[in-house]
Amino acid sequence: LEDTGATAAPHGSFKHVDTSLQNGFAPGMKLEVAIKSDHNTYWVATIITTCGQLLLLRYDGYGEDRKADFWCDIMTADLHPVGWCEQNKKILKVPEGIKDKISDQEEFLRQTLTGACSAPANLLEGLHRGKNPLDLIAPGSRLECQNSQDSLAAWIVKVVENVGGRLKLRYEGLVDSDQSDQWMFYLDPFLHQMGWATQQGYDLQPPAAIRSLKSEAEWQDILTKVKEEEEGSSVPTDLFKDKPVIGVHSFTASMKLEAVDPVAPFVLSPATIVKVFNEKYFLVQIDDLRPECTTSRSYICHVNSAGIFPVQWSLKNGLHLSPPPGYPGQDFDWADYLKQCGAEAAPQSCFPLLTSNHGFKENMKLEAVNPVDPGEICIATVTKVKESYLWLQLEGSKKPVPECIVSVESMNIFPVGWCETNGYQLRPPRRAIGTSSVLFVITIVINGKYCCPKIYFNHRCFSGPYLNKGRIAELPQSVGPGNCVLVLKEVLTLLINAAYKPSRVLRELQLDEDAAWHGHGETLKAKYKGKSYRATVEVVRTADRVADFCRTTCIKLECCPNLFGPHMVLDKCSENCSILTKTKYTHYYGKRKNKRIGRPPGGHSNLEAGMKKTSKRKKRRKHFFVHKKKRSSTSVDNSPVGSPQGSGGEEEDDQDDIDEESLSEDSTSEQQDELLEESEVSEKKSRSSSPTQSELSHCLELKIEVAEKLQLDSNPLEWSVADVVRFLKSTDCAPLARIFLDQEIDGQALLLLTLPTVQECMDLKLGPAIKLCHHIERVKLAFYQQFAN
Repeated sequence: LEDTGATAAPHGSFKHVDTSLQNGFAPGMKLEVAIKSDHNTYWVATIITTCGQLLLLRYDGYGEDRKADFWCDIMTADLHPVGWCEQNKKILKVPEGIKDKISDQEEFLRQTLTGACSAPANLLEGLHRGKNPLDLIAPGSRLECQNSQDSLAAWIVKVVENVGGRLKLRYEGLVDSDQSDQWMFYLDPFLHQMGWATQQGYDLQPPAAIRSLKSEAEWQDILTKVKEEEEGSSVPTDLFKDKPVIGVHSFTASMKLEAVDPVAPFVLSPATIVKVFNEKYFLVQIDDLRPECTTSRSYICHVNSAGIFPVQWSLKNGLHLSPPPGYPGQDFDWADYLKQCGAEAAPQSCFPLLTSNHGFKENMKLEAVNPVDPGEICIATVTKVKESYLWLQLEGSKKPVPECIVSVESMNIFPVGWCETNGYQLRPPRRAIGTSSVLFVITIVINGKYCCPKIYFNHRCFSGPYLNKGRIAELPQSVGPGNCVLVLKEVLTLLINAAYKPSRVLRELQLDEDAAWHGHGETLKAKYKGKSYRATVEVVRTADRVADFCRTTCIKLECCPNLFGPHMVLDKCSENCSILTKTKYTHYYGKRKNKRIGRPPGGHSNLEAGMKKTSKRKKRRKHFFVHKKKRSSTSVDNSPVGSPQGSGGEEEDDQDDIDEESLSEDSTSEQQDELLEESEVSEKKSRSSSPTQSELSHCLELKIEVAEKLQLDSNPLEWSVADVVRFLKSTDCAPLARIFLDQEIDGQALLLLTLPTVQECMDLKLGPAIKLCHHIERVKLAFYQQFAN
């Protein structure tokens, strides 16, 4: 929503979702509640509001006084329907707080209970107590599904899955077959409790689409078996009390109208009422004038069915009406068509009034079922609103889908967050290059040198220390072709978002002011830990430089030079990157040798001093965290306005502060990465006193030898995550146990941890990281001594 500048459709606009969230209790219902001061006596209370299985109650007699309102849990409180005390010889007694207000208890009860609605007994007692009514539609439950294609017959369906009231249904008699499964919301007018067909005088028979799969005798056997098992698998009838009531229609056969096919709701088409079943149901058929067409799309409707409109509705609303297949010419005219068919238009009075008071507006976002693949729910944007109908553009569907036409009362649309709340997969949107690419169409056509080839993400290649391998695998296979600037900007944005720390990758890519510009500066953004960062990054503008740009950027990010670029890696990478690890990278590409750029005066590091002199550590680290480029007005634009500009040491410190401000989340752990990297380089260049990581590990081993040896009761290779957490809690690193639990680090993973990986993956400061590694090394040593043989 933030990236697109869109707003979410209001939750109150989805009436079926609101209904599904109700727990069966409603404000105003009355019940008998035990008095807290004397649990052997009860008094009548009224429900003020509900929240899940919690009820806010007020004893009758308090009137509008809210001071004595109290919450209670349906599962634990002593609650009963009105009349329970009389049936069970329990005492009804006025609470102490309102004794003086009620002089005649019997008369007061008679008045307060006259016309009152009692809370349902089945929700206060027995197996259904405290349960959300929706939970009663469990997998295996049976319902009757009315045929919506050609007849009023119904057949039994079994619930395969219940997702927030949206049911995946399978026809009884079909075993483990997804082909005929269908999704329906539990409030759908065509879905009923068991026994509905018999009550209404309709046949129970399988729909034509599956009838040929079994013989008539087999279907009858299935029906007999279901009736024997009905008692344990049927759904409570009161669950359907909120279903829309189907009214009486006034349509007659041969009337013409405009309709949207519910199976393919993409266009408005002329349609005909070909059959009237009774006062509630009629059959609508989409018109098709082709002589060779023997079967047309038809479906059963009722007076409140979505997608049926009076003739000329499309014209009045400025919408295109798709002529019937076989119609001569594209300019459809209703008057000519009615005359040609010898039919009459269904009068306006046959249709319910449409409202515009629903809360939906253009550009709002919601979640919607893909009509082509009903198991798929996509992000949807409202592109058009006409009375009570929405035009939705679905994003991220497996196959492209045209704009869908849906009613505002459709049970196939949901508010933003519905899928996440109900644990269902929402199709993620595809990353598009953006509509601004239209501006470059002329340039690309005129001069092909600005047209970037397709850029491939080679997921099997080494991803390096900055990029998350799992997120890289989720990226699209390719981006482009298109304008070089736009395609490369999109590629870099995807890489930033696929990083462990997006702000760190943005910093690595940030434009170096001192370097010669050979391309085009583009502003990129990163988000990390709730903060936003922005920096200017150089991208090339011509196709002939794209390959070099991709390779150079890969080396900057210390990943395989073929991780992304204009060439697809099919089998084996030419760089043989499969042998690389994050610590081996430097040997092959040597990037870290050139990492120290823009070191402030006197900034030579001594890691040992940095560890010992804790009082100066913070200021000393700042020197290592200065950007590798000088600050410019175009590079990182979120520095504070009016930053002091001094000279000498003051200016240096101010500049450091600005650098920390600009990428404020890239703090301690990354600074320590810098310190470790600096110490490696300084050892190679000047053989200074800074210890390398290997020397540091050696120091840890020496400490272990003089420390008390650890005796293990079990082999750490076989430790579970819980065992690892238990061990850590027995040490002075107990506060870090939560990290191991969250990252599911078991014994095998524990033995593989090193100081660099602990710092990088756990985001620890150097001190705690060293302390933790000390305990890990103790476990390793004990493992070798006790279990290695």
